[in-house]
Amino acid sequence: MRWLTLYLRSRRAPMALIAAGGCVALMWSLWSIFSDSRTVGVELVVLTVLLLVAALTATLGGPDDALEGTAAFSWWPRRIAHVLAAFLVVALLLLITSVTGARFGPAWLVVRDAAGLIGLTALGAATIGTARAWFLPLGWTLAAVLFPQSGPAVARILTWQAQPPASTAAAATAGLLALAGLVVYALAGPLRSAPAEAAQQ
Repeated sequence: MRWLTLYLRSRRAPMALIAAGGCVALMWSLWSIFSDSRTVGVELVVLTVLLLVAALTATLGGPDDALEGTAAFSWWPRRIAHVLAAFLVVALLLLITSVTGARFGPAWLVVRDAAGLIGLTALGAATIGTARAWFLPLGWTLAAVLFPQSGPAVARILTWQAQPPASTAAAATAGLLALAGLVVYALAGPLRSAPAEAAQQ
């Protein structure tokens, strides 16, 4: 238990959880105040998922990159558990609103986008570093929300975040991103920072 406590603190997990919870509370309050509909609009659901994933991105890397390469135990099971826990935090924070006056859903949309964006962020952490891992999810999701497509399969894949829950192309894309991110991050871990970057953190 002591190891887990130290791990969560080193990954800034408490602050990330507070930020994620505050984001959900803010979005829920805004929808409750300014909308007469109980079901939150799809665009706002997708953007809220994105914000929660961005809030948790910092937890994918620690203050000492070398530690994960020198520890006496295997890191990959812990990395898998970390990514899965991040996914559960995002999904549960939004799905719990189904019993309130402002519902973030449908449930499959939340689960699909949470899995895909967490996977994409984990993939980014392993390839371009934790500090930049949120760049691609942010840009890609904003483009998908602003310019949704319902034409050919390629268009639905490119805008998978904003596709209806029944979209097979979107589900397959999210699943592939989730699996790729989980595997690559579990095996490689976060990209090691350059000495100058590490000194600034």
